[in-house]
Amino acid sequence: MSPWFFLAGAIALEVCGTFLLKLSNGFEDLRWGMLSIGCYSACFWFLAPAMKALPVGVVYAIWSGIGIVAAAVIGLFAFGEKLGSLQLVCIAMVLVGAIGLNLTTQH
Repeated sequence: MSPWFFLAGAIALEVCGTFLLKLSNGFEDLRWGMLSIGCYSACFWFLAPAMKALPVGVVYAIWSGIGIVAAAVIGLFAFGEKLGSLQLVCIAMVLVGAIGLNLTTQH
C-alpha cells in the first residue's frame, strides 16, 4: 500500500484523537479520553509505515501541519472557538508548507 495512504490514515486518527480529547474535558469524561488514547495509538501504527518509505521530516511536517489546520477548523465549527486574523494567516502558512512538502516529495 502507498505510504501516502498510511500518512492520510495517521492524520485522520490524530485529528479524531484530538477532537475526542477535547470532548473528554481534561479526562473528566473517561470514555472520550480512552477513545482518544485509542485513536492516538492507532495513529502511530499508521504513521510507522509512512516513515519507512518517506523522509521523516516530510512525514512529520505534513502530519503535524495538516493536523494543526484540521484541529483549528474543528475548533472553529464544532466548539465555537475564535481565532484572530493573524492566527488564521499563520495556520494558512502551515497548510501551504504541508502542501509544498507534499508536492516536492517523490511519490
